[in-house]
Amino acid sequence: MNWEKLLSLKRFGDTQKRERKDQDEIRLGFEVDYDRIIFSSEFRSLQDKTQVVPLSNEDFVHTRLTHSLEVSVVGRSLGRKVGLKILEKYPDLRDVHGYQANDFGAIVASASLAHDIGNPPFGHSGEKSIGQFFISGKGKDFSRSLTKKQYQDLCDFEGNANGFKILTQSRIGREGGLRLSYATLGAFVKYPKGSLPIKPTVNVSHKKYGFFQSEVRIFSEIAQELGLSKDSTGSYTRHPLAYLVEAADDICYTIIDFEDGINLGLIEEEFALEYLINLVRDSINTKKYHQLSNTTDRISYLRALSINTLINESVDIFMNNEEKIIKGVFESSLLDRSKYKAQISDIIKISVENIYESKEVIEKEIAGYNLISVLLESYITAANNMHAGNANSYDKLILNLLPDTVDINKPELYSRILEICHYIASFSDSQALLIYKKITANEY
Repeated sequence: MNWEKLLSLKRFGDTQKRERKDQDEIRLGFEVDYDRIIFSSEFRSLQDKTQVVPLSNEDFVHTRLTHSLEVSVVGRSLGRKVGLKILEKYPDLRDVHGYQANDFGAIVASASLAHDIGNPPFGHSGEKSIGQFFISGKGKDFSRSLTKKQYQDLCDFEGNANGFKILTQSRIGREGGLRLSYATLGAFVKYPKGSLPIKPTVNVSHKKYGFFQSEVRIFSEIAQELGLSKDSTGSYTRHPLAYLVEAADDICYTIIDFEDGINLGLIEEEFALEYLINLVRDSINTKKYHQLSNTTDRISYLRALSINTLINESVDIFMNNEEKIIKGVFESSLLDRSKYKAQISDIIKISVENIYESKEVIEKEIAGYNLISVLLESYITAANNMHAGNANSYDKLILNLLPDTVDINKPELYSRILEICHYIASFSDSQALLIYKKITANEY
């Protein structure tokens, strides 16, 4: 890999190369990516999607939208700081090609902004509930009619792959999806592989998968443009800036989910503050800290310090390993190399025990499982009956609920089913609940 190719401004449908030195500095191509994401309907739906607590009525609890905005801010800082150092190391990028440190920041910010855009309603339980429908629910019957890779896409439904589909999927009037730069799309894909083969390795980029079978050709084209090669497992090497997107997400969910737990009363203040102080002990101004008189201000101060500490360390880890990263042989996340790894693990452990496994979260995740299973069965059955020419009146009514953007008239079974999964994954938490009530007549 080399940085000039990795920073490609190419977009879907381009017939000529976009040169960085020819870009309008007022509206840079990488910044256009950010604008297109933030104005998309898929991004707006994140305002009502679970981050920590499903269907929470608490104003201060983060949604996927506020989380994504915060991750993009952290990602921008990471990108700019790394960009300055990359340009120092490879001055031709700046002097010959015209790249600036802000370009790196814009790419990472855009990819970070979109990192959760494909997540279904009800958080990670939404992904699991879609998969479970095909593993042990009525969707299991489709295993005999699909290829192994197609069936695995459904059994292990992945928000990251669904996000890539949103960003790149063509439809009438929107060819190429959002038409983002290939650099941003490359940075977005943290797991550049398909759902199969599953080969557990120590490489963090093999942890999940990043594109469905329906997007294999699209990703292959992007990988070729960026110069991403395949490794010994058949997976592609990660775009280096994907490590920064991952770090931005890791930093935010570690620190800010913990903050939500405190604000919800799920974690005791004194206990929580002690954990945060352990993370920032080298940088805290104790005099300033002791002047703060309330929980909100104390947590806010420690949160800001913690994020800044982890940003600076992530940049150092990236640059210390830049040559391995560019060769595609760096196998861990940046924070896994952090000197604060023990403190981060402690915070995550407390969050898991007190937030993610709290009774309130579990109860609402159970409801989400049942709700999504009903939606999947209703829509998939209706779509397949319509395709077979034996749709009944109920099937037709169900399909009339679909917007024009959902194409269930696809000849391939896999494409029809994935289109329904893709549609249901686009629901906000409240929208999923509303449609469920209509289908089950609970609204009336």
